[in-house]
Amino acid sequence: MTDDGQRRRGLSFLSTPVFVVGLAVVTVAVVGLDALTHTSVRLLPLLIFLPSIVSGLGTVWQTFIASLWTLAVVTTTLVYVDTAPADTVLAAGFTAMFGTLSLVGCRYRVRREEEVHRLRSAAAALQRLIVRPLPLRTGDTVVDGLYQPVEEDAMVGGDLYDVAPSPYGTRLLIGDVQGKGLPAIGTALAVLGSFREAAYRETTLTGLVEALEKAVVRQNAFAAHTGEPERLVTALVLGIGRGLGVEAVNCGHIAPYLIRDSQARQVDLGEPGVPLGIAGLAPEPRRCVRFAFPLRATLLLCTDGVTEARDQRGRFYPLEERLCAWAEEPPERLAAALDANLRDFTRGAPRDDIAVLTLRRAETDHHGGS
Repeated sequence: MTDDGQRRRGLSFLSTPVFVVGLAVVTVAVVGLDALTHTSVRLLPLLIFLPSIVSGLGTVWQTFIASLWTLAVVTTTLVYVDTAPADTVLAAGFTAMFGTLSLVGCRYRVRREEEVHRLRSAAAALQRLIVRPLPLRTGDTVVDGLYQPVEEDAMVGGDLYDVAPSPYGTRLLIGDVQGKGLPAIGTALAVLGSFREAAYRETTLTGLVEALEKAVVRQNAFAAHTGEPERLVTALVLGIGRGLGVEAVNCGHIAPYLIRDSQARQVDLGEPGVPLGIAGLAPEPRRCVRFAFPLRATLLLCTDGVTEARDQRGRFYPLEERLCAWAEEPPERLAAALDANLRDFTRGAPRDDIAVLTLRRAETDHHGGS
């Protein structure tokens, strides 16, 4: 197995050459200094900590070799300098004990890291179910972008997106579940599962959104029985056909940005509807809005992890201003430029999950009316 493969499995951060050279250098340094200084404080006993250092970085086998090597060096050196037999036996005993403890500690570390590797593999599989890797392509569109959970060790968060081909064109969803943690992920799974089924079945975009609404209501009813709080989901659902128009139903989400001819502006979708989960409280049903999406234009969709990001002075991230500056960037590089600039603006890690999608028409689509 390669050293890179060992690191991925949590086995070793020490390659064999580094291990051998390090063992030799540390031994020569300690024994040499001990012989040259001639002080009353002996440096040789410091070698007993060498196996414990290896146990934190290397394999069990490397730790075992380091323990035997240290025991041999300590014992041989003490015999060579004519140390009293009782002192030699005591030093050898402590060296052997520390070596044994290092072996136990190394084995425990390796098992824990192997367990973490298995959990990460499971999390990666879960991520592929929740947020499919970008870019995504249908017969009508090409979707690229980025997805970054706020928790560094997490691979999934409360933001969600998906793209589904259907007999009625491409359906696209981007959303943000209220809250964080496993309950938020459970709600995201419920919404995505409903979207993937209803996007192909429902003939209208409002019918699709109604199916998403029912999924969130059912999830909240289940949460109420388990003592979890109810969660709302802001969402934007788009329907893209071969014509130059796009249908949109906005459930309390951020309206998309249209980038075209070196300009960028936020699309006017009118007053947004209520988030998914509380349609029964709204005074009127959600409505479908249509807007133009010309050829060679780019749509950018995002969650509030972008628009509500702040710098150290508390100023919000000027997304529309930045998009105007990047209007000439190819869509596949737009999300990366946004990510780098956002990190520079906030001077640190993001404080919320971030999802950014860039949407353009497939190059095979060169005709159609609005």
